[in-house]
Order: sequence, then structure tokens, then C-alpha cells
Amino acid sequence: ELRHTLEHLNEWTRPKRVSTPMTQFPAVSFIMPEPLGITLIMAPWNYPFQLNVVPLIGAIAAGNCAILKPSAYAPHTAKLMEQMVSECFSEKHIAVVLGGREENTLLLEEKFDFIFFTGSTSVGKLVMEKASKHLTPVCLELGGKSPCIVDETANIALAAKRIVFGKLLNAGQTCVAPDYVYVHNTVKESLMYYMKQYLSDFLGSYPLDNQNYPKIINEKHFHRLMDLMDGQEIITGGVGNEHGQIAPTILDNVHPDSPVMQEEIFGPILPLLTYHDIEDVITWIRSRPKPLALYLFSNCKTTQKRFYKVYLLAEVVSTTPLCIWHLIIFRLEVLVKAVWAVITENNLSLHSAIKKVF
Repeated sequence: ELRHTLEHLNEWTRPKRVSTPMTQFPAVSFIMPEPLGITLIMAPWNYPFQLNVVPLIGAIAAGNCAILKPSAYAPHTAKLMEQMVSECFSEKHIAVVLGGREENTLLLEEKFDFIFFTGSTSVGKLVMEKASKHLTPVCLELGGKSPCIVDETANIALAAKRIVFGKLLNAGQTCVAPDYVYVHNTVKESLMYYMKQYLSDFLGSYPLDNQNYPKIINEKHFHRLMDLMDGQEIITGGVGNEHGQIAPTILDNVHPDSPVMQEEIFGPILPLLTYHDIEDVITWIRSRPKPLALYLFSNCKTTQKRFYKVYLLAEVVSTTPLCIWHLIIFRLEVLVKAVWAVITENNLSLHSAIKKVF
């Protein structure tokens, strides 16, 4: 992201000529970006370095000052950020504020020119509420329950491999991780068989003994996840250990109204639900808050077009999507540019005000 920004910064920041209205004749018109001022970047704990630094690149490139607020749940990374920033920047230019809820509250009482927040929906609502007092523009990157749909035309083995990979990345603590799976009743047994096989291939027969398997961020979230499995039919996993790890877990015959289906799971637990008619799945998902991502495993063109039409505002990836890695493709007009090649320019524009000059 940084290299791409350096290569294209002059292009992005130069004034752009635009047509002049007849009422302004014989003036010349152009659009010129300018810094917003002071930006507040609030990052979460699940990717604490990347989600601090990427917005910071845009803020600096656009000419702003910035305050970084790393998550208190990732204290070692927060300390590292503070050390790096103090060595590279004047505190009057870029500063890091450490701490928890008290510091967050105090920061949000201040007036900023822009707030970039990544985190939960509940905290995002609070950020927007506080920002509204000063009419501060905000960018909220929130979570959600991202479904997978596997129909009877899908490549079941490949679907299982990609769902398991996406779910296991960072032990499911990723905002676009597959949250639950709706699978056609005729291929459910096959999907479960292959998912269990790939769980073993990726992590071994005893995942909790794998030194590369991540732990849950803290005790609070560990117990929250364990409680979500109470009363559920566990196909595999369902256990944790004293190190804060939870074995990859598949739940079967999950009821849509069960607690595990009421909140973003954000952990290595994958509920399975079956369906007979794809329209029932569409109706159910549309009755819920719009997902951040939706993974459709289908080789049926009609089904693919149906989901594209219904979920225009979600990130829909079809046929045999690479769960999580769909972020490497950013669909602006065509699916050809690397996400960061486009997002970085958008990142800069978020932190810039567009000034019209006649």
C-alpha cells in the first residue's frame, strides 16, 4: 500500500480540469484536493498493525495530522506502534494514544476533522453519535454475519476447502470470515465430510496441539464463544484449553433463532443450516442486517445472477470464491485491479476535501 501510494501520489493530488458552466464563462474550472485537518484513527484488536497503518498512509498522503488509537486488547502491538511513531514523526504531526474505554471516551469528546473507525457495530454507533455533535465526517468499517451458501451444483470439495480456510484464518477473528453456512440438503453430508477432512489437513488431528493455531484474544471473548455452543449439536471441536484456544467447531442442525445466529461469531465456530429452496435462503438473509460479505458456491448462472441482483451492496463472490481473499479483488467497474491499488487512492480521498475552483 505504501509503495503504491508513493508511486501515484502526484497523480492523485494534482488539480483536475473539469468543464466550466456557461454561467462562469470565460473562467477555467478545476478540482483540487486539500487536507481535512486532524484525523482520528481507531483500530481494532484482530489486525492491530495493519488496520492502524493503512488508514494512516492515506491520512499522511493527504497532508493531515493524525492521532492513532490502537486497541487496548492488543497491548504489545499498541506499544510497538507508539515506539515506531515516536521515532518517525513529531508528536505534533502523528501521535499515539494508549489506553482503554476511558481514553476512547475522552478522545471522542474532542473535535476532529475526520474519524476512521474499524470495529464492532455497537461501538460504531457510539462513534457516529459522538461525531455528530461536531458534524465530523466518519468512515465506519464494521462487521456482520457473512453467510456462505453452497448449492447442489457446487464443487463440494473445493467449497469445503475454501470455507475452512476462510474460517480458520486468525481463528475466525476476521470481519469477513464465513459466519455460517446454508447448504442444500442433498449435499450436506458431503460438505461435512470434506470440511472435517480439510480441518485435519490444515491443523492436524489435534488442532489445539498445533503451535501455529491462534488463540482467542482474551478471556471474555473465549467464554462468550464457549457459551454460544451450549445446547448445540457439535460435529467436531467444541472444546477449549487453558491457553485460550478453541478447537475448530462445526455445529449441525442449528436453528435460525438460536443464540449463535443472533450475533457475529468472530471465532472458530461454524454453524450449518440446510435448505431445500434457494428463495427461502434469500428471504431469510434479507430479513437480517446486510452482511459485510456473502460467499456463494454455485455453478448455476441463474442462481449467481439472482444473488448479484439481490445483494448489490454486499461483497458477493460466486462460483468457488476464495473466502477472505476476495478482498484482493475490488469491484469498482471491473474485477481486474488489486484491492489495494484502488483502495489506497480511495483511502487518500477519504482524508481529503475536494475544493472546487472557478
